[in-house]
Amino acid sequence: MIPRAATQTFITIAALLLTACASSNPSFEEVGTAEELYAEGLETLKGKRILYVWPYTDYDGAIESFQAIIDNYPYSEYAIEAELRIADAYFADERYEEALAYYRDFGDLHPQNERVPYTVLRSALCHYEQVGAVDRDQTATHEALRYLEELISRYPYSPEARRGENLLRELRTRLAGNMMQTGNFYLVRKEYQAAAERYRTLLDTYPGLGLDAEGLYKLGICYENMKREDEALRLFHVIPENYRDTDLAAAAAERIAVSVSN
Repeated sequence: MIPRAATQTFITIAALLLTACASSNPSFEEVGTAEELYAEGLETLKGKRILYVWPYTDYDGAIESFQAIIDNYPYSEYAIEAELRIADAYFADERYEEALAYYRDFGDLHPQNERVPYTVLRSALCHYEQVGAVDRDQTATHEALRYLEELISRYPYSPEARRGENLLRELRTRLAGNMMQTGNFYLVRKEYQAAAERYRTLLDTYPGLGLDAEGLYKLGICYENMKREDEALRLFHVIPENYRDTDLAAAAAERIAVSVSN
């Protein structure tokens, strides 16, 4: 995919060429039928190529066509679909805040519509597409999770819920990784109380995501340095008993042996 910044010049050229070739905006009497406007919007979404190479899609033009249906034919069979097409056009153009607003409005206006699960999933994706690196602020991750949890709880048998479950696990794993990194940050600096709090949160909130053994082991290290040897020893015993196939099982066994010898 060509970066948006790299194609901005070509997009500007395309907009000028298309504007030059287009007729003036139609008056109210010249507005086509709902079916014609819908077909026009779909055709615009197919996009064009500048100089037969650079892809360009006039999303705003498509949105205008779909909006004309809503404004002029609000009770037609195309009006509801036009609302979704507008949201999808904003999403495709990476204008996620605008897309999110339309997806949410769709659910509010048509709560019984069969496409509502789709809009909830897409709302989650609006946030998902803005998720940063695991060591950055995770607000977008939390917002995406909120929509995914709503999707799975309200529409558990929808096709969208199945995809939502996969995304939910992915994002929970991301948050677990973020919590582990934060704990490691404090552990390296020997701030054992702060590190222990992060590892406990990791184990309590994000179990079963592949980080349990590491979280237990590092929490045990924290407890050792906090002079809570008995609690540390209990944690070290859990690792070889329940995570014997991990690299940390041997390390935990060594900690247990040293503790017993002392």
